[in-house]
Amino acid sequence: MNISPAHAPAPDLAALTAALGSLASAFDIRWVEECTSTNSVLLDAPPENDGRSHVLIAARQNAGRGRRGRQWLSWPGASLTFSVLWRFAPDAPAPAGLSLAVGLALARALEKLGTSSVTLKWPNDVLVHGAKIAGILVEVLPERTLTAVIGIGLNLRLPADVVIPESGAVTDLACELGELPALETLLAAILSELHPMLTTYASTGFALLRNAWQQRNAFANLPVRVSGEELDISGLCLGVDEEGVLLVRTDEGPRRVYAGDVSLRPAP
Repeated sequence: MNISPAHAPAPDLAALTAALGSLASAFDIRWVEECTSTNSVLLDAPPENDGRSHVLIAARQNAGRGRRGRQWLSWPGASLTFSVLWRFAPDAPAPAGLSLAVGLALARALEKLGTSSVTLKWPNDVLVHGAKIAGILVEVLPERTLTAVIGIGLNLRLPADVVIPESGAVTDLACELGELPALETLLAAILSELHPMLTTYASTGFALLRNAWQQRNAFANLPVRVSGEELDISGLCLGVDEEGVLLVRTDEGPRRVYAGDVSLRPAP
């Protein structure tokens, strides 16, 4: 599904650098008009390890990818799509709860920009008033040093007639704030939350972030259904454990659900 409304202006990288302040040196930031997928570009040709986090922003992805093999739909000027390549130290914990940590950083950035009622849906969605505003896709490179490519898609101003299959209710930042912040302000807000969040995660894993995630759990103590390949369970959503594993209380007792090809939905 390809829709091309307004042209998306390139971010002013000098203004973005200024907005990042002392954190600017921690990032190498590139912008492209169009690519297949920002995740794919970084996965296929990872930049050299120069001690920085590498950020690739695209005005349009023509083969964007979401979880479970779905296509990530984006439109120039209507959504912000970018990926961050982050290299961990050799002794860093496995990235089991990494998408949850990224979601928490994104939620905090949106809150600082003035968005209210931000919640998190395990394992990779950010909701506002119960509607999806952003999604996250984490993929790991088979390098000697643990390397994660973190894809983020944020709805800015969706076309009025857009239909996103299997997504449920959706919203965008313009709807929630009334007026969009400058792209440089938005990117700086997200990267400024993401960097310390990933630094904390790299040293401690998800355990220290768990309580903050639990406070934003969109389905806390609500009936849910979790389905996927050879999996279909219903029960009360208890949140996540210290590894970011989903906990569901079923009639047979607590169940742990790992972030594989599964789908979490409100129970009918």
